[in-house]
This record gives sequence, C-alpha cells and structure tokens, in this order.
Amino acid sequence: MNDSPGWASPGSAPSDGQRPGVPRPAEPADQNDGASKWSKAQPPAGQWSPPSAPGAGPTPPQQPGPAWGAGRGQGGGWGGPPPAAKPGVIPLRPLGVGEILDGAVSTLRAHWRTVLGITVTVAVITQVCDILIQRYLLPEPVRVDPNATPSEALNQSVDAMQSTMVSASPGLVITLIGTLFTTAVLTIVISRSVLGRPVTLSDAWRESKPQLPRLLGLTLLLPLMAIAIMTVGILPGALLGSAAGVGLSLLGGTAAFVVVLWLMIRFSLASPALMLERQSIMKSLSRSAKLVSGTWWRIFGILLLTMLLTFIVSMIIAVPFGLIAYAADDGLGQLFSGETPEFGWPFLIITGIGAVIATSITYPISAGVTVLLYVDQRIRREALDLELARAAGVPGYGRPADDTPGS
Repeated sequence: MNDSPGWASPGSAPSDGQRPGVPRPAEPADQNDGASKWSKAQPPAGQWSPPSAPGAGPTPPQQPGPAWGAGRGQGGGWGGPPPAAKPGVIPLRPLGVGEILDGAVSTLRAHWRTVLGITVTVAVITQVCDILIQRYLLPEPVRVDPNATPSEALNQSVDAMQSTMVSASPGLVITLIGTLFTTAVLTIVISRSVLGRPVTLSDAWRESKPQLPRLLGLTLLLPLMAIAIMTVGILPGALLGSAAGVGLSLLGGTAAFVVVLWLMIRFSLASPALMLERQSIMKSLSRSAKLVSGTWWRIFGILLLTMLLTFIVSMIIAVPFGLIAYAADDGLGQLFSGETPEFGWPFLIITGIGAVIATSITYPISAGVTVLLYVDQRIRREALDLELARAAGVPGYGRPADDTPGS
C-alpha cells in the first residue's frame, strides 16, 4: 500500500505504514530474549500433565489429537479467525466469485431508487433517440441481388457493410454517452454501498461530475485503441487483395483480437480507479494494469461469467417483447410468408420498452461487478479492507475517515 493512491470516495488514502488504532498482527518476539527467560531445568518431554483435583490419581499423558481450536471458529469458541466486518454489501476480506455477484445484486436491492433513477432515465433517453434515428435518419438497407456476378456481389457486400456501419454509428454514440453517465454515478453508489452508507442520486451526481471529462476520455480511448489494433492486424492482408491476402487478414485479425482482449481485461479496472482515486487517464490505466497483473485469467473468467449472465437475463426479457412487437406490427405474417418485414412505430416502441427494462436491470450488475473486482483486488494487494473498516466506523479500526471526496 505504500505507493497506492487513496480510496477517494468514500474513504481515505491507503496508509504508508501502520495507522494508530488499526489492529495489526503482533510481531514475533525475539527468540534470544525469549529463551533467556526459561529455566535450564526442564521436565522431560511429553511427561507434563495438567494439575488434577486433590486426591485424584495422576492423569495419563495426552494422546495426539486435532490441533487446538480446530473446528471452533464457526461457533464462537477458541481458535479460528474472527468473522470479517461487513458494514455494507460485502464482507471486508478477499471475495469469491459468488460474493462479488451477490454484492452487485445487493447494491441494486439496497439502493434501488438511486440505481433505477439513473439507469431508467438514461435508458429511456437512449432508446428514444435510437428510435427516432432508426425511423427518420438511417438510410434504407442495401439489398443484395442473389443473381449478381462475383464482382457485383463483392461490391454489394462492401456497400452493405458500409451501410451497416453508418446505421450503427449513431446508436453507438448514444450508447457511449449513456454508459458514461451511468458508469460515473453507479461507481459512487457502489462505493458507498460497500461502507453501508446511504446515497442519493444528487449526492452521487455531485461527487462524480468533476471526473466526467476524464471518464469520457477513457471511454473513448479504449475503443479507439481496439480499432487501431484491429486495423493494423487486418489492413496488410486487405491491401493484397488476393486469396493469400484473405488468409493474411484472417491470421492478422485473429492475432489482433487476442491482443485487444488481453488489453481490455488488463485495463478493465481503469474506470473505478479513475473515479474513486481521482486519477488521470494514463494513471488509471497504469493502476488497472498493476491490479490485474498476475490475476488476468481470474478477472477474465469473472467478467465473462457476468457477461453471460447479463446476456441471458437480457434475452429472457427481450424475447417476449420481440414476439409481442412482431405480432403488434404484423411482422409474424410477413415473416412466415417469406417477405422482408417492414417495421413501424408499434415494433420500435415495444422493443424499446423491453430494451429499457433489460438495461435497467443488467447494467447495474455489470457495473457493480467491475467496481467490486477493483475493491477485491485492492483488498488482496493493499489491505484496503482495513481502510474501509476504518472509514465505515467499524469498532477497533480507529476513527472514521472524513467522507469528503478526495480525502
């Protein structure tokens, strides 16, 4: 913890040494000093027995058995570590996968007014803008002629790809802006829930607002980095334009994808580091790389599991709304007749409602897992649990820290 920045919101900076009032394991006694206190005359090994009652016979030597205190930690007896403090949604100790997921869900339950206030608002605005763009601004999709010559089919495929990218760009920009606000606010909400403290939407917004420009830069930098790496991997083969070029593009694209995946996991904790430690963009990337180092596969597995779970929840919500939207817009009849469905307002509105519900439920869980992974890594590497316990006012950990952003 000597070179680590602080737990800025809420809490305090990690200490550079022992803090007064914070319990630490006792240092072992000096062996030479301890040995001088023993008498030179010692009883034979294995012959000592505890004192017995008057008149009782000698007690037989103790038989070998389980270690002292084994199995007593759960029932409050002797031995075993004490239970970890849990002022909020997680116990203040290294977390398991189930505890991280449970902490994210518990945050949604404990602060549902604040969480749903931001996610529903952002999701509704995002979906309304997306519906209006799809209805009025997007060009008609390029139709591919099945009887076209190979050269014409290639040109049509390129045109279709360009049309798809143009169509997807406004939605991606809107989603990026929505993600920016929800990430900023939810990070503060989750950090408060770790300490068991109440938080309102206005409080979370006031604390997160100063970091929005840097968070925007980080949010833009990561996808641009991924696009640049993928371009470098695919472009040489695309310039060749032959069968060998296609193979080279596939090989280069695969290698570039592996590099992008490695970097995205390595920098996956940059957002909470930027928000909670008040870091710059580059320092937050460096902090994330330091925290992820040595545990890449574990973090990759947890994020992959979270993505799979949120995808399943989204599909459970989206499929019924999609079927209702098809039926309301007479899309099922066109689909069964082999025609290309042309969707109107009913389809867009109903699917938009389903998307709002799915986003409002799944995004807080994803954001919660990311922030709790950051907390877990700092507990494992920097003993942040002691700082959090002190900030939460847990007895025996010193005076609670001042809950001022950046303290």
